[in-house]
Amino acid sequence: MSQRVARAQEVAREVLGETIQNLKDPRIGFATVTGVRMTTDLRHARVLVSVLGSPEEEEQTMAGLRSATPYIRSELGRQVRLKYLPELTFELDRRAQSAERVETLLREIHLEER
Repeated sequence: MSQRVARAQEVAREVLGETIQNLKDPRIGFATVTGVRMTTDLRHARVLVSVLGSPEEEEQTMAGLRSATPYIRSELGRQVRLKYLPELTFELDRRAQSAERVETLLREIHLEER
């Protein structure tokens, strides 16, 4: 990955994170932008979002984000200078849940060994 793409991803992550925190949609719960993956031409961006809450709250938050995508995209364009404004796709980031599950399994194994 080029430095240009890496820098664009980092700046987009920061701007999108702030923008999402300031949304007034009641469906959007505690959501954190954990990463942004852009194509090399910077025309498409996958936004990885971690949501704190139940599966229903996750679904509502993702629905709220999809609904707010045009506004979020315009804010990104207003704050970041790019030749093309990337199409945004929001995806639920389940890495934290996976890490928590692995941690729980390791704790259980450790307790069984005692």
